Amino acid sequence: MDFDTPLAEAWVRAIAAAVEKEQGRLTELDSAIGDGDHGSNLQRGFAAVLTALDGLQPAGPGAVLTKTGTTLISKVGGASGPLYGKAFRAIGAALPEPAGPAALAEALAAGLDAIRALGKAEPGDKTIVDAYTPAVAAFRTAAATGATLPEAAAAAADAADQGAHATIPLRARKGRASYLGERSIGHQDPGATSTALIFRTLADITTS
Repeated sequence: MDFDTPLAEAWVRAIAAAVEKEQGRLTELDSAIGDGDHGSNLQRGFAAVLTALDGLQPAGPGAVLTKTGTTLISKVGGASGPLYGKAFRAIGAALPEPAGPAALAEALAAGLDAIRALGKAEPGDKTIVDAYTPAVAAFRTAAATGATLPEAAAAAADAADQGAHATIPLRARKGRASYLGERSIGHQDPGATSTALIFRTLADITTS
């Protein structure tokens, strides 16, 4: 199985559905250590993405993700719009057609690089990066050992879930949560949680 245009569209639509379903949870997490708008911002952004994709005739999977990123940047407020927008645009730009597991791993890594360049976050800062970094590492490792796309995506999703959960005991060093200091400890980071959600949908659509 390769990551082609229909799969790219299915992934984005699955993300939109998952964000719609988990909007309340994401907002609850963000209300504890942020502005309380992470869930609503992402829901609005991906609803706009679905509208943008309707009628689009993309040249390949990269074009789907590039359009996704551009739409998120223009429609989502807060930090998540630019961060996820830049990530999807970078993934799209790096994605060949069609993409096997190794090529998709490198495209996902380009997305991580874009997030780190914009947000200046490192692993351990209690951000998106804490879920995204282990996800890319797991995807790369699986791809390098000959895993199929569903297997690599499942490994990445599990790693992202673990990374998101591991933010609970961390003190935030970036973003709105960093203003809370010690009070940010004991809460799961909403950005890391939505990142894990995005990787889980990739695993789900490759196995459906």
